[in-house]
Amino acid sequence: MPSETLSRRILILTVPHGASHQRAAKALRTALLEIRPGITVEVANALDHCAGWFRAYYNSYTIPLKYWPSLWAWIERAQDKRGATSPDWLNRRGAEPLFRYIQGFAPDVVIATEVGVSELAAMFKRERSAQFRLVGVELMDFHPAWIQPEVDLYLATHEDLAAELVAAGAPANKVVTTGQPIDLAFQSLPDKQSARKRLGLELDVPTILVLFGGAGIAKPWRVLKELKKLKELFQAVFITGRNKRLESAIRRSGRGLPHCCVLGWVNNMHEWMAAADVLISKPGGSTLTEAFVCGLPMLAFDPHPGNEERTCAWIEKWGVGRWVKRPQDLAPTLERLLDNKDELDRLRQRALGLARPRAAYDGAEQILKVLPGF
Repeated sequence: MPSETLSRRILILTVPHGASHQRAAKALRTALLEIRPGITVEVANALDHCAGWFRAYYNSYTIPLKYWPSLWAWIERAQDKRGATSPDWLNRRGAEPLFRYIQGFAPDVVIATEVGVSELAAMFKRERSAQFRLVGVELMDFHPAWIQPEVDLYLATHEDLAAELVAAGAPANKVVTTGQPIDLAFQSLPDKQSARKRLGLELDVPTILVLFGGAGIAKPWRVLKELKKLKELFQAVFITGRNKRLESAIRRSGRGLPHCCVLGWVNNMHEWMAAADVLISKPGGSTLTEAFVCGLPMLAFDPHPGNEERTCAWIEKWGVGRWVKRPQDLAPTLERLLDNKDELDRLRQRALGLARPRAAYDGAEQILKVLPGF
């Protein structure tokens, strides 16, 4: 291997918003190092290298998202119309420490797993005449701001999302559909019975997996109310992420459910998904693509306005689950699917048809192709 290849440096910039961005970054780093062990690959939270006030501004989206969703929907529409997530002058001032960090790292390639971070990297490249290649990793979060002339490669989750990027102005020869990079553990899945036995679940009882995202942000009471309406025997597994208060609350409220299991953060999501028959979840990009690999139909519930609602529309179009738009529709939808094995199997097969368990490796191969001098 030439010495110049050994010295190549790749910087993956991500954010801690949800789990998708960080999971994709970690999976890409692992795949890149397995394919080319001699290169340097670092994953960095871009916000850690920004001004404190800018970090607070960047994270402030959670306030309207939680307390005033309609306001957040209006903000997203305004961003889409403007074609930017923030004004240039604000990005320029707030991200100056990040720009110094990038310059000091001296990357050959910068990978952005979030649209705002991609904007910042593109600004640095444009205004400092930087020579690195810029890769945008679209994680079912389409936004016109992804389209920047400084981006050399876009990795898309699905052909339909790739088409969105091209329609918005991305050069078609720069857009490659590789799937969303996910945890490499999803490449080796146990069968359903083996997974249930290992996890201590009933082997012959339908299993409903309920997820609330990595941060555990959700309103679970509507889900619990609907599950208690089900007449058939089932077992429910709740995974609440890092929200300890939510975990405790569901433990108390779920006592009336048969075979109820409540967990916080888990590191073996692939086993829980392999063991389940149906998934109830907010439609995060990584959750959905992981479910594809497991052939696990999703009932998308309580999406945030904007990208999560658009993801719900894709779920319906692709036929890999159902968008439950009203809380009172959750129990009837579950009963129908658990009673109708043919319908459930159709959803499962369509999900498997979209599975890309090697997405991280496929993405890494594409990234290495744009590495200067590779």
